[in-house]
Amino acid sequence: MSDLTSKFRVKNGKKFSLKDFDPGYANSFKKGDTKDVLAGLIEETFDLQTELYAANKYALLIIFQAMDAAGKDSAIAHTFSGLNPQACQVYSFKQPSTEDYEHDFLWRHYKALPERGRIGIHNRSHYENVLVTKVHPELILNENLPGIDDVKDIDGRFWARRYESIRGFENHLTDNGTVIIKFFLNVSKHEQKKRFLKRIDDPKKNWKFSASDIEERKHWNDYMDAYEKAIQETASDNCPWYVIPADRKWFTRIAISSVILQTLKDLKLKYPVLPKEEKEKLDESKKLLERE
Repeated sequence: MSDLTSKFRVKNGKKFSLKDFDPGYANSFKKGDTKDVLAGLIEETFDLQTELYAANKYALLIIFQAMDAAGKDSAIAHTFSGLNPQACQVYSFKQPSTEDYEHDFLWRHYKALPERGRIGIHNRSHYENVLVTKVHPELILNENLPGIDDVKDIDGRFWARRYESIRGFENHLTDNGTVIIKFFLNVSKHEQKKRFLKRIDDPKKNWKFSASDIEERKHWNDYMDAYEKAIQETASDNCPWYVIPADRKWFTRIAISSVILQTLKDLKLKYPVLPKEEKEKLDESKKLLERE
């Protein structure tokens, strides 16, 4: 599965182009193989998750970004279904609150970071501040920033500083033991249309659809440009992006699980070794229990 990790990994954004990534890619896998393949990946990940928790040296932050209907929610549900929920935490970020706007744009995301030994899943993330705000720059005015009194004040230098803030934030986290995986679920415009129609036709899925989804779809090209620029500016060896094909949900889940598993393997985790004194106490406890 390591070949999937390397195929979708973007660690140097300078030459990155979304055109090089096929939303419909599925390698040689078949849909019928999904259940068994995914179960095997999750089983291996569960074992490493236990080591991550026991070692208490690293935290794992997994970021999901995508267009509407790309399958973020279902991908999270399926790929984390077999893990220990006590060592996982999921945050779904909506529009900023009044309190959020009273702080810098990273504040609410910093509060949601996982502790050491845990896996944190962010459904949308601090990247919304260079994605939706890039497409709708008027939203920046809600932040009440010094020197930004009009949309015309939001220039190239503003965005350059914002990308720099994100890089600094992520580098600080990785320097202090938080391993970051950033997923962009790359769904095609055609597939998004099909999924929107399914949501409209199926009463059980009507709640997932909003008329605003159509309005945002009109900005498809602007969003693609924003995603491409964000990945170009923030992909690095320490904080890579993974551009995951999302037109086939079953393959998306396999690819995501493969990346998570390989990332944990690369940490070379080990269970803590007790000091000699503690080991002697264990041996004594064992003898006491056996004599009962």
